[in-house]
Amino acid sequence: MQALESACPLIVYIDIKSPYAFVAIKPILALEKELNQSFDWRPLTLNIPSYLGSATTKKGKVIKSDRTPAQWNMVRYAYRDARRYAERQGYTLKGTEKIWDSSIPNIAILWVSQTDREKLPAYLEAVFPPFWRRELDIEDPEVVEQILRTVGVSTHGFLAFLNGPGRAAHDALSQQLHPAGIYGVPSFVIDGQVLFGREHLPYVAWHLSGRTGHAPDIAYEISL
Repeated sequence: MQALESACPLIVYIDIKSPYAFVAIKPILALEKELNQSFDWRPLTLNIPSYLGSATTKKGKVIKSDRTPAQWNMVRYAYRDARRYAERQGYTLKGTEKIWDSSIPNIAILWVSQTDREKLPAYLEAVFPPFWRRELDIEDPEVVEQILRTVGVSTHGFLAFLNGPGRAAHDALSQQLHPAGIYGVPSFVIDGQVLFGREHLPYVAWHLSGRTGHAPDIAYEISL
């Protein structure tokens, strides 16, 4: 895979452990269905400690942290911001108690895309909401394998894929992302241009629909 290239009209980069990706999933899937197009969903496994520090909590209390006060403020705002949209969609969004390695469920995105693409929306719905309710151990391959079975995706060969070509593809893609200008999720790639954030969905929809009329503002409609 090349970071900016796809046979699909749109590349969508997501990470299971991102609250901003979580609240973007439903509108992106709705757009995909509305346009009757197949998007190229790819993982971007964030290295959160590299820019927001790390912390571990238990029952709401911080038991280990190397975050600065400024980093804590950024994290708290991110959860408040995303929680507003999660609740509007009927979801529960609880702050995580540690920084998870989300590479296993993210690699499963590649697996579903390759083996049973029509089941990808069901997989995303089966993994995102329970994780954000603190109900899933996404670092356990058997848990992710069970999710795949639950949505009807074959798991024959999944563990070999996870530890072999899937991991290699995930890691190789990860090395390309920052040099390509892709830093966060959700990110969209359309005709080689990178758009970061769900607020760009109106523009994405306009672009994929034929670019008729004025391009919509990323946040709200304006009269020109």
